[in-house]
This record gives sequence, structure tokens and C-alpha cells, in this order.
Amino acid sequence: MEEKNIVYQNNKIIPESIFEEAKTALSFYPELKDVEIEFRYKEDIKKSFMQAQPRFSNLFKGKKNRSYFIYISSRFLIEEEEFSMAEVPSEVLIGWLGHELGHIMDYREKSAMGLVIFGLRYVTSENYIKEAERAADTYAVHSGMGDYILATKDFILNHSHLSDHYKERISRLYLSPEEILVLVNKLEEDLENVEKDGR
Repeated sequence: MEEKNIVYQNNKIIPESIFEEAKTALSFYPELKDVEIEFRYKEDIKKSFMQAQPRFSNLFKGKKNRSYFIYISSRFLIEEEEFSMAEVPSEVLIGWLGHELGHIMDYREKSAMGLVIFGLRYVTSENYIKEAERAADTYAVHSGMGDYILATKDFILNHSHLSDHYKERISRLYLSPEEILVLVNKLEEDLENVEKDGR
């Protein structure tokens, strides 16, 4: 049976099965309210569960007119280990989507040529992947999604069905739970200081 899509905020296309999680993740990014984003299942995403990409057809139409895809692996197959969406807790899915929305926040700052160069570097340099993935995590934490991002990391790093190789890749390229906690604490400190200064 084909997945039914829901249109949200007039410019977000979301599969019904993840609508609530996507809506929650989007609520942390008011800056993306006017940005067209389509969440779409895809058969084969290499090395990851989700992937955020600009839509190529309007890539060169200016930053404000760009739209984006968030591709979601339809099978959650990593290195021959397969598990269903039902095995992914809701808060983990929200964290994953929040991370991908962090990528879109990052993409919005780049020119069309900058995005083309980004894409080339991403597929050729592990250091660049690390920089990009950590930037997405940082956007998500700064948007208030720290708990969700931590839940996602915990799920990946402690999920018995995922291979040690995949877990090691995540540990190497993404922010660690400890680094996320440092960011969350720093954010809370900054907010407290702003409140003190405002009194």
C-alpha cells in the first residue's frame, strides 16, 4: 500500500507514518517555516538512515527560493542488518529528523556554487563529512533539540542490531554524547546569563 502524504504549513510534504515526529522536529526550527521541504522515503540510502539534499531544479534560483528533500531509508538496512520503523522510538526519530533539519539550516547559508562544492567535498573527504555532520548536530542542539539528539545517539551506539563498524563511524564523524552535553550546558548557561542581564 502506498504511503499517504500530508501537506503541513502549506509547504512541507510529509509521509503520514512520520507526520507527528516531523511536525515536532519542525517546531524547533521556526526559521524553516517558509522553506519548502519534502520528506520522502527512498529505497537505497548508502551508509545512513536519512539524508538532506537541496532540490537540484531550483538550486540556482537564490537562497530564498530553494527547496529541499529529506530522504528516509524505507528499509533501515545498514550492512545487511535490517529493522523496521516500528523498532525506532518516536523520540529517536524526532532527533534524526532534527539532525537533518540542521543540515538544511546549514545549506541555507551557502550559495548555489557553495552547495555544489559542499557536495563534492562531502563525497571525497572524511574530514569534510565530520565538519558537516557536527555542524548539523550543533544547529539541532542550539535549536533546543539536545535531548532528542542524545536519544538518537544512544539508540545508534547501543543498538545491538547495528554493526560495530557503523557505530564506530558514527562515533568518529558525529558529536559524541559528551560533546552534546557540553553544548547543552553551555546553551543553558548563556540563557541564564541573558536572563540575569535582562533583570
